[in-house]
Amino acid sequence: MRKYENFHAALTNMKDIYNYEEPYDNVVLTGLVGLYEICFEQAWKMLKEILANHGYAEGATGSPKLVLKTSYQAGIIKDEELWLKALQERNNVVHSYNRNIALEIVSMAKEKFYDMFCELDKEIKNNWIEEEEL
Repeated sequence: MRKYENFHAALTNMKDIYNYEEPYDNVVLTGLVGLYEICFEQAWKMLKEILANHGYAEGATGSPKLVLKTSYQAGIIKDEELWLKALQERNNVVHSYNRNIALEIVSMAKEKFYDMFCELDKEIKNNWIEEEEL
C-alpha cells in the first residue's frame, strides 16, 4: 500500500530528530520542523485511505480533523486528544518562522509525536493492512 510506505519512510526519517540538540541553528530547526510536518501529512493521508478501504466514507472524504476523529472511532488511533494536538501543531508550521513556535513543534515531536506515530505504524501493520499490501 503506497500511502503506508510513504508514511513508514517519513517515520524512518523523522527518527533523525533525536540526532540534534538545542541550540539549533535556523537551518536545522527548519529541517526538524519539516520532518514532523511530512510525517504528519503522510499519516493522515494514509489514515484517509485506510478508512476508505474499510468503508468509513465520512472519514475518507473529510478534512484531517474528520479523518482523525473517524480513525479514533474506528480504533485505529488510541489518543484522539494527542492526535488533535498534533494537527494543531501541524497547522502552526506555517508560523514556524517564529522561533518559539518552531521550538515548540520540535519539542512536542520529540516528547510525544514520534512515539504516537510509532504506535500508529504498529497498529496499521498489525491490524489494518494485509501482508501482501506491505
